[in-house]
Amino acid sequence: MDVLDKKTLGKYDIVREIGKGGMATVYFGRDPINHRDVAIKIAHPEMLQDSSTGEWFREMFFNEAKVAGVLKHPNIVSVYDAGIEGDVCYIAMEYVGGEKSLQTHCDASALLPIEDVVQIIFHSAKALDHAHRHGVVHRDVKPANILLTEDGDIKLVDFGIALFTHYDHMAATQLMGTLGSPLYMSPEQILEDNVTTQSDLFSLGVVMYEMLTGKQPFFAENLSAIVHRITKEAYIPISDYRSDVPLVIENIVGRLLKKRPEDRYKTGLDLAGDLSLGFDHLTLSEQDLSDKDQFNLVRDLEFFSTFSEPEIWEVINANAWEEFQPGTTIISEGELDNSFYILVSGDATVRKGAADVYTLARGECFGEMGFITRESRTATVLANNSVWVMKVRPSLIERTSATCQLKFHKVFLSTLASRLKLTTEKTKPDTARTASGMMKPPRRDLLPFESALAS
Repeated sequence: MDVLDKKTLGKYDIVREIGKGGMATVYFGRDPINHRDVAIKIAHPEMLQDSSTGEWFREMFFNEAKVAGVLKHPNIVSVYDAGIEGDVCYIAMEYVGGEKSLQTHCDASALLPIEDVVQIIFHSAKALDHAHRHGVVHRDVKPANILLTEDGDIKLVDFGIALFTHYDHMAATQLMGTLGSPLYMSPEQILEDNVTTQSDLFSLGVVMYEMLTGKQPFFAENLSAIVHRITKEAYIPISDYRSDVPLVIENIVGRLLKKRPEDRYKTGLDLAGDLSLGFDHLTLSEQDLSDKDQFNLVRDLEFFSTFSEPEIWEVINANAWEEFQPGTTIISEGELDNSFYILVSGDATVRKGAADVYTLARGECFGEMGFITRESRTATVLANNSVWVMKVRPSLIERTSATCQLKFHKVFLSTLASRLKLTTEKTKPDTARTASGMMKPPRRDLLPFESALAS
């Protein structure tokens, strides 16, 4: 029976066909009860009736409703309903008007601005993070399954082969084997190994690479060659195709496309954090520091003397950079902030109340105690001239590699210990005695500058 001969399906009014694929046709419809537009996805009857694959296809078709039905996120298409009427299997879902898939913008002649690509991948990462936190691995992240709306928003679609990793749902979503689109598969997925949330992030990395270059990073003429490229070979660097993509963005793609899952981002939220920093980098003015300038300023600082060049790049890309003009306030006494600062150029004055207690030179740090305790600042720091600082936050350092984190925390704790030692020495009681033989109390009006700096 041709569904076009029907005016209704379940409680839905069918209006017109809006798309057709190899396994299903999608129609625009109306939900008269809830007064909303819907997209109605109808499985091709011949796929369901195939004697060898019909049952498997039916499971896959309704798997989308089972899995996506538990996800409520602005960047994931909502599934409202699913049902069977006669020999027609259908899913009713959110209608996204005027959308087009990202496939349109993976062609070299129709690439989007870099800022737009970063924003799209940012929202995709947030959508995947939501799915992953609910135990859902998409397993088919590709341009065709990410819709771009008229207002520039994105919608992640097609959870037909998704895997629900929560134990109580696994039986309903165990569609196993080589599922997905080979060109977007992670090494572990294409080898039918254990697929995790990081497999989806690899696939999103392929999408990002393609949107930046118009090229497939692992393209080959046949499946065996694709498998070899994904699992064994390095992709052509983005910079070989275009020179205007900043290194910070290329490094993000590079981390997404690591062969080993443990070398990739841990979560979609971690990826979104780096993309946010990358977007900030893209919107800096021409007067701001280039990647090379940042590296040159940092590599000879004592704080980073034990770091390798790749680790220095990790720290640079993981943290925010801020410029302060002469006389402006970097941190204020009494404010709550858990950032730790490294002065990479210029010098600054530490002020406690109305008294200037110390001058910070290039390479010095401040704000350690706020970084650890998140307590109010006990001093103000003012820029004496044009100053650049690296603003370090705990959540951002956690996005670097384990080795980089270990080195950072080792140097950080050493710096903090040295400063507290000096503070202790400066607060020792005066050994001079009064006429009665009692020791004089220490002068509390002289605040050690080390304590002010650390807070």
